[in-house]
Amino acid sequence: MKRLAQLLVVVGLAAVPALALAQPAQLAINLPGPEGPEQVVPALKILLLLTVLSLAPAILISMTSFTRIVVVLSFVRQALGTQNVPPTQVVMALSLLLTGVVMAPVAKRVGEEALDPYMAHRIDEGQAYEAARSVVSEFLLRQTREDDLTLMYEMSATEKPRAAEDVSLHLLVPAFLISELRTGFEMGFLLFLPFVLIDLIVAAILTSLGMVMVPPTMLSTPMKVLLFVVVDGWALLTRSIVVSFT
Repeated sequence: MKRLAQLLVVVGLAAVPALALAQPAQLAINLPGPEGPEQVVPALKILLLLTVLSLAPAILISMTSFTRIVVVLSFVRQALGTQNVPPTQVVMALSLLLTGVVMAPVAKRVGEEALDPYMAHRIDEGQAYEAARSVVSEFLLRQTREDDLTLMYEMSATEKPRAAEDVSLHLLVPAFLISELRTGFEMGFLLFLPFVLIDLIVAAILTSLGMVMVPPTMLSTPMKVLLFVVVDGWALLTRSIVVSFT
């Protein structure tokens, strides 16, 4: 066994010079280049599609009803005082589903006026984009406050157009987002009032009874949950949110 090991070592050392003199193998990967502009355009389309897909979460937040809905639902959870009930995952799921309900008419119009004609080769990419942009801008303008849109144009040092179709999308989107936050906070404030009233009544009763060591939330939270269930709060809330976009 010892001699076999020595023999293997000698053979290995003898093979080193041969390996050093050997021509190294070369690996070459040749990709055929585009032979004309017609081959470049599909690649650019794929790149554009991947870019849009990567920006899908930002588009969902900034150009749909998602922001207002999730703000209102978060306010309701805070007003009830139930900490993490319903869980954040449930709030997000409900927000996404209600966003689909609100945005369904807009998506239908985009499909009818932009996507279907483009798939049928009746219009090109530019015309499809303009048709989709017109539909989305109409929805955004309907939910955007005039003051917020004016603020965006003032900060960008750009003259505000007179016609709605001339409004720049890159200025309309932040104005829409600010308006959605304001509307969501207004609705959240109105939802907070009855629950704050319950907290005050419970605290006043406990103080009058001399039960100052009892946390008011121990009694007010079950009462708020009971009130919310009795008035069918989730149905009223979802209906109010959806109707606020009409």
